[in-house]
Amino acid sequence: MSSDNNILMEVADHQAWITINRPETLNALDKPTLEALETKFISAETDDDVYVIVITGAGERAFVAGGDIADLDSRQGLQHYQEFAELIHRVFRRIELCDKPTIAAVNGWALGGGTEIILATDIRVVSEKARLGVPEITLGLFPGAGGTQRLIRQLPLCRAKEMMFTGDQITASEALEYGLVNHVCEPHDLITLVKSIAAKITSKSPLILKLLKRSVGHGADMPMSAALQYEQAMIGLVLDSTDAHEGCQAFLEKRPPNFTGT
Repeated sequence: MSSDNNILMEVADHQAWITINRPETLNALDKPTLEALETKFISAETDDDVYVIVITGAGERAFVAGGDIADLDSRQGLQHYQEFAELIHRVFRRIELCDKPTIAAVNGWALGGGTEIILATDIRVVSEKARLGVPEITLGLFPGAGGTQRLIRQLPLCRAKEMMFTGDQITASEALEYGLVNHVCEPHDLITLVKSIAAKITSKSPLILKLLKRSVGHGADMPMSAALQYEQAMIGLVLDSTDAHEGCQAFLEKRPPNFTGT
């Protein structure tokens, strides 16, 4: 299968569904697949008709089962840093800081790089059959696609360390208990539930969602004093938009708002 077929994308109802399409390898991530993912993601990110981006995996067994181990084993440190690590960090950071809301629709195994993609998304919906984890330590490695830093920021430190130090997988219900995912559902309900959540988001103003995501994403990397100043500036921009006043007027007139993204 060519790298062009490794990532599929469908756009409908202001939703872009990006599917990692290597079911024969449990959707493992290699360099061509990451490059294709970056290309498709940029296409969705820059498409004015797309308000929400969903990432999922092909088949019923795996979301992303991790990196391509044979490929990793073939590399030395500098080569890995230059050819793979920079790429995967760039792609996951793009997902994390995207101006459009992102949803992970997790249909099965999400290990290593699979969990690290999830950590970069905004909302996570998982099948009850899903398993998450960062098992790299069992290979003499550690999660190096942002996992060490995002896990400790999204979980209690002791939980994050236990996952990384033991390499143990966690169930969907455990991931929900830990606060790592938003929803757990039966496998046949996954797509319907994700589309429902995405539809709620697409009914909102894409401009305000963009400014909201910037406030949250960039503010999280700032000291509180700077983050509050940043938020203050962003809400000022919001009040210069047509959509903010349309939303207020719709509320006062007891009618649905008609957001235009301006």
